[in-house]
Amino acid sequence: MARIDAFLRHVKDHKGSDLHCVAGIEPRLRARGMLSVVDGSRSIPDSELRSVLREIASEEQWTSFERDLELDFAYSLPGVGRFRVNYFNQASGAAAVFRLIPEEIASLKELNMPPTVERLAHLRSGLVLVTGPTGSGKSTTLASMIDTINEHYSKHIITIEDPIEFVHKGRQSMFSQREIGTHVESFDAALRAAMRQNPDVIMVGEMRGQEVELAISAAEMGALVFGTLHTNSATKTIDRLIDIFPTDRQEQIRISLAEALAGVISQLLLPTADGTGRIAAVELLVKTSGLPNIIREGNTPQLLSMLQGGKQYGMQTMDEALEGLVRSGKIRPKDAYQRAVDKQRFEQLLNAPLDAD
Repeated sequence: MARIDAFLRHVKDHKGSDLHCVAGIEPRLRARGMLSVVDGSRSIPDSELRSVLREIASEEQWTSFERDLELDFAYSLPGVGRFRVNYFNQASGAAAVFRLIPEEIASLKELNMPPTVERLAHLRSGLVLVTGPTGSGKSTTLASMIDTINEHYSKHIITIEDPIEFVHKGRQSMFSQREIGTHVESFDAALRAAMRQNPDVIMVGEMRGQEVELAISAAEMGALVFGTLHTNSATKTIDRLIDIFPTDRQEQIRISLAEALAGVISQLLLPTADGTGRIAAVELLVKTSGLPNIIREGNTPQLLSMLQGGKQYGMQTMDEALEGLVRSGKIRPKDAYQRAVDKQRFEQLLNAPLDAD
């Protein structure tokens, strides 16, 4: 048994999400968004931590870590679960973060997702983006949407990840799960190949420059494409997608994105009011007849008005999502206030009585 296994069991036993190991200090557990020292642990010197980390890496992976100073891979521990692992170097020596990936994929209902999110999973084609900061639950939401498709449709689903996180078992659908560095060299190479592999659905773990254009092209060709970005709102997401490209190409990308974009799900994770877990607040932008024109014309400030006036289409702003969670008693007003754009709106809620749940 690898020495790190006992710490990883501790993560699951204490309902944690991550284990942080840094040379020279005690390991930390992240649970309900907060970091704390692992009970009974001691500081681990750099040489010992490297020895511990090497036990679960292959020779090829360890050589890559020593060469590139960073490494991403997945590690499975029977009876505990699967972990997304990142090794890196920092001032005091080696470090690592282990993210627990649940063995069972939660349903969208269990994740407290609005009905609009499930409707996006039932589309035949288009580009759907799930955005938010690191640790906001993007991968979990994507996995649940893919699982919804698997439950209802017979489709070929290709996932492109670094590393593979949730392992999907075919029910109605069949899966081709590809890991960067193991099954294919890069995200863009995998996306180029995907369109020759007769896909119905493509899920891209993370989209950067070249991947954005390829994902848009795949959606234009009739696939349903899911991807993630580290942006905090629907308006910032569209601006970010356009700004990736040189100025002389942005107009053409706007035209393509206007036709391909089917929806943007921007989410944050907040502690629940009772302190026992975390819950997602979700901003939702979905395609309507007016959205393509806004994107083509570069009039992204108008997106806020569309979000505010699009309730009949299932849209909502982040502030509306936060207010709904406060009024239903699911999160504390002060946590909503800290994340809100319109602070004045939430000042009124800090001392206001909440609606019954």
